[in-house]
Amino acid sequence: MTQIWVALGSLLMLLGVAAGAFAAHGLKAHLSADNLDIWQTGARYHIYHALALFAVAFAATRWQSSLISTAGWLFVAGVAVFAGSLYLLAVTNVKWLGAITPIGGLCFLAGWACLALGALRG
Repeated sequence: MTQIWVALGSLLMLLGVAAGAFAAHGLKAHLSADNLDIWQTGARYHIYHALALFAVAFAATRWQSSLISTAGWLFVAGVAVFAGSLYLLAVTNVKWLGAITPIGGLCFLAGWACLALGALRG
């Protein structure tokens, strides 16, 4: 499972860096300042939680707990829902997408709680 977490973390980092660069170079002229800020918030949390997958990979080598894997999948889901909804909101201006974003935030919070509990129980 460690290889999967490192591979997913690396892939999400690649996509997060690409999203940040795309905003800085490709979207800057096309989005309002507010929408650019929304996109950058998505990219920031995308990268934070891609890095978190490396912590999950490390934890998986130290402690045998299903909570560690659960944390990893919650981080992946959080990136998809939180960052994904912000990316779409920024480029489409479809406001109801903002209502989905907190679900991704809850995935992040639950992931951190699972990682902590997995380490404590391990």
